[in-house]
Amino acid sequence: MGKGKNSTAGFDKFIQKDIKGARKKEALKQEKRAIKAELRERGAEARKKNSEKYGVVTKDNTSKDNKFAHKKGTTTSGKAAPIIANEFYSKKAKGPVDTFENKEKGIMPLNKFLAHAGVCARREAVNLIKNGDVQVNKNVISEPGFKIDPEKDVITYKGKKLFLQKNLVYILLNKPKDTLTTTTDPQGRKTVFDIVGKATEERIFPVGRLDRNTTGVLLLTNDGELAQKLTHPSFGIRKVYEVKLDKPLTKKDAEQIIAGVELEDGAIQADNIGFVDPKDKTLVGIEIHSGRNRIVRRIFETLGYEVKALDRVVFANLTKKNIERGHWRTLKEKEVRLLKYMNQSFVKKTAKTEEE
Repeated sequence: MGKGKNSTAGFDKFIQKDIKGARKKEALKQEKRAIKAELRERGAEARKKNSEKYGVVTKDNTSKDNKFAHKKGTTTSGKAAPIIANEFYSKKAKGPVDTFENKEKGIMPLNKFLAHAGVCARREAVNLIKNGDVQVNKNVISEPGFKIDPEKDVITYKGKKLFLQKNLVYILLNKPKDTLTTTTDPQGRKTVFDIVGKATEERIFPVGRLDRNTTGVLLLTNDGELAQKLTHPSFGIRKVYEVKLDKPLTKKDAEQIIAGVELEDGAIQADNIGFVDPKDKTLVGIEIHSGRNRIVRRIFETLGYEVKALDRVVFANLTKKNIERGHWRTLKEKEVRLLKYMNQSFVKKTAKTEEE
């Protein structure tokens, strides 16, 4: 028999090639069936072990005559059948349904509690718990699904006691001009509460103050702990203002503001300063972490400028994006978490901070 390129041509139809078309589909179908059969076998074995261990009524150990006995809570022998949470299914729910044991008032998984306490999202809470950062009644719990009672148990995260948020309100207002941040005004002038008064039945208050003619980002809440953090000088919360001056800002004065300006209550330095529009040097953006009263106006007035308009565009991680002047919105859950746990993007990095 000759040798060469075509010497195996007659054997090609017997050589194993990649399966295609209908044969390939049938092979995949058979493979899936085999996998499902193996899973069913494993499930049956697991149910059998649970039955032997806990005495649970399942399809495998319930006779045909007694196929609905577990719903009534009895077995064919007349004895009460034990019930395990998530054992039964509902057509409406299309999945496991919690029994009355899981619906006791207030009982919830630990990771859900952390989310409702404003620490983080439930998925993120799983990692915090597994890392050993969470304690229940002074015991480290590493199981995210561990059931707790917020009314009775003491839950701490990194030593800080946690509480469920109850009726806490967070409103972000784009404050208009000629509006006071006080609750009332003896002279009858317009206040921010004339704008947000119908937003909630809870008693809220502004976090910090904006002058009557200063516009922009203003947070109102009834969360006293958060308000204290955001206004306390030790945290150095980031604030960005857009300033309209009566004349162009010189390079010398801009450098002076960064180096430090001496005021009647002490020196002050801006973190950043720049022009909003390169063609208009009367429009300036300034970033500062100090919470002193009228601090931005006083900086420019000390250098001989008159502030024609002042608009706060950033407070902590909050902006007035998509909020028209004189309008408001409630904060999103993620925004509240960032504020509560002092995200480093808006907290001053240096240890030394300005006093109010």
